[in-house]
Amino acid sequence: MNTSLKATLSVTATALSVASAVSFSSFAQASDTALSAQLGIADHAVIAHRGDSYNAPESTLPAYQLACEVGADYLELDLQRTKDGKLIAVHDDNLKRNTNIETVYPERADDPVNTFTWAELEKLDAGSWYNQAYPERARESFSGLKLVTLDQVREIAEDCAHQPGLYIETKVPEFFPGIEQDLKQDLTEHGWLDDDAKGKVILQTFNKSSLEALQDVMPNVPKILLLWAGDGYIPTKDSAPKADDESYAQYYARQEVASKSGYAEWLDYAKEHGAIGVGPSGTQANFDDAWSSQFSYMDLAKSWMVDMSHEKGLLMHMYTLDDREDLIRYRERGVDGFFTNRPNEAVKALTDSDGKDIEATLTQLGY
Repeated sequence: MNTSLKATLSVTATALSVASAVSFSSFAQASDTALSAQLGIADHAVIAHRGDSYNAPESTLPAYQLACEVGADYLELDLQRTKDGKLIAVHDDNLKRNTNIETVYPERADDPVNTFTWAELEKLDAGSWYNQAYPERARESFSGLKLVTLDQVREIAEDCAHQPGLYIETKVPEFFPGIEQDLKQDLTEHGWLDDDAKGKVILQTFNKSSLEALQDVMPNVPKILLLWAGDGYIPTKDSAPKADDESYAQYYARQEVASKSGYAEWLDYAKEHGAIGVGPSGTQANFDDAWSSQFSYMDLAKSWMVDMSHEKGLLMHMYTLDDREDLIRYRERGVDGFFTNRPNEAVKALTDSDGKDIEATLTQLGY
């Protein structure tokens, strides 16, 4: 699982072009392992969610460098665009949570990313917040870290020994008309969409319109439709409102989809519009601490859901699991890949690897 993706490229180019032409329908009866293999995608893929965002500030250089070093199959990033057209890796609509924007630009702290130039964003500190939030994992070198561009993440992947792929989400695409074409241009310029580079890029989105736009401009690049439940997404059964003393993780854990047919509609939409798989949320077994409660959601990867996905010829890459218990549980259900904030733990859980010493690796990287 941690061998170079290039090892699969010669067979992947042919498989992907054929798969695209038939909307991947020929895979409908294949096993989950065969689905991944025919698409040139690592089976039980470890997808580093914003890099190694447990051991370093999310979406920063050390997070992505560390994810490379521990053997992640893909570096995951949320794509946004600055006012002057720079493609950058950042998750939130605004930058209050993970930068010092309230100090640097107090009157603009709530403004979205697309209202700032790259030169303005380069002035922000994207690391000190992490030291304050997680003092047990703080490092002096994290203070003053900068936001990163798509090109910087790409260069990290290219320089990494096993050359992981890129797993790119179009974030709030309604703020960035034409970002799908911009992404294609950038990837094309740097050879990531060449015929011999198939399988190195996976595109993801929650947004149906963006999925259609991605399919229009990059029809042969694998795409995942991310799944969510509730308003505007997969319908859910009626349930009691969230109680004041109930965490969101607890609230999500008790939600259920309204019907199998309602779930199937989203899978069918994904397939009909070029996706090779779906990305459902999952419920962590232990979600009481401050970290895991942020990433435990409704279980949209129940056994029947995984089976339905595979029966329709779709892979299932789920978010966001950090503990061995959860990774093994969902792997046994047949899930094909895992978004994780702790790629080192995922590599250990899903392979025979002993993993890396995180402290020593960060030090070796210069942090």
